[in-house]
Amino acid sequence: MWESALLWTSLVIAVAGLALTVRPIPRLGVPTRWRALAIVAAGALSGAVALFLPAAESRVATPLTQLDRFAPAWQFSETHELAIAAPAERVYDAIRQVRADEIRFFGRLTSIRRGGRSLPPGILQPGEAEPLLDVAVRGGFVRLHDRAPTEMVVGTVVVAPPGTRGELTADRYTQPWPAGFALATMNFLVRPDGRGGSLLTTTTRVWASSDDARRRFAAYWRTIYPGSALIRRMWLRAIAARAIGRQE
Repeated sequence: MWESALLWTSLVIAVAGLALTVRPIPRLGVPTRWRALAIVAAGALSGAVALFLPAAESRVATPLTQLDRFAPAWQFSETHELAIAAPAERVYDAIRQVRADEIRFFGRLTSIRRGGRSLPPGILQPGEAEPLLDVAVRGGFVRLHDRAPTEMVVGTVVVAPPGTRGELTADRYTQPWPAGFALATMNFLVRPDGRGGSLLTTTTRVWASSDDARRRFAAYWRTIYPGSALIRRMWLRAIAARAIGRQE
């Protein structure tokens, strides 16, 4: 996601500029503190642009998966996939059973995202005793589709107007949403590879119902995207390790 790359590159430039205000380095083209301050300003400006760039909407032309049914349109998305040397049934069981402590970096990154605060059990503080998806469903996600050994879809509200109340259900999920909401939908899709193994794909899509909700989520998404992408890649590896381990 190039907007996130621009944001983090801009932050690095701004931090480097701050360091050069303490000690300018002429051989780097920064002979004075004023030049260093100009670098800080350039980094800050490009970072602000990256945060607030508009996000275009994409839409599925021909629905092929249950994710397409529940999230046919989106402004933000990411997809990761992994080939696993295990049959689809074992992979799907591993999706259901994998715990947060099996996912490398999960605890550290989610602790950063919640600012070190202690929260009720949920996706950002799932503990180590239960499958991660079970904790997520109790903590605000809804299980939209679960059909072994093919596809699981979960979703949640990530932006809502202040004071919003109400139970999120699969039926409610596909109905029209008023302005001010953003929905995040994630699936795990398992496809046999024809050689006894499987291809596991996870896709996350976020759709905002208004420009204001889109802007609010864009700033958040572009900031946390590197960590989010790493978590999902490690999540797939944890699923693979569990699925392959069950064959031994």
